[in-house]
Amino acid sequence: MIAVTTPRIPGHRVARVVGLVHATSVRTRGVGGQLAAALQSLVGGEVRAYVTEVEKARSECLQRLISKAAEMGANAIVGIDFETTELLQGAIVINAWGTAVISEPEGRE
Repeated sequence: MIAVTTPRIPGHRVARVVGLVHATSVRTRGVGGQLAAALQSLVGGEVRAYVTEVEKARSECLQRLISKAAEMGANAIVGIDFETTELLQGAIVINAWGTAVISEPEGRE
């Protein structure tokens, strides 16, 4: 599955638009992660506990997006966009959406 944030895939053409695809991932930090983040915030710098959770949530969200597009019969997703919000204190929400398409190499008839 080709998955890109751009509206086009270089060297490919969109043969058919399958439809909009959307996915969400919600993750919470455990007590240990919250404690580590609180201690790290005292000294400043990057809060690795948060970065790790955001990266996990984004990866889960992208995998769900790809799975949903595949279920729709698509072989690519174009125009992927991510949105990150905090739902509750300690809960990270990642939303992703894009356009599921059938993509073919250019020059193929």
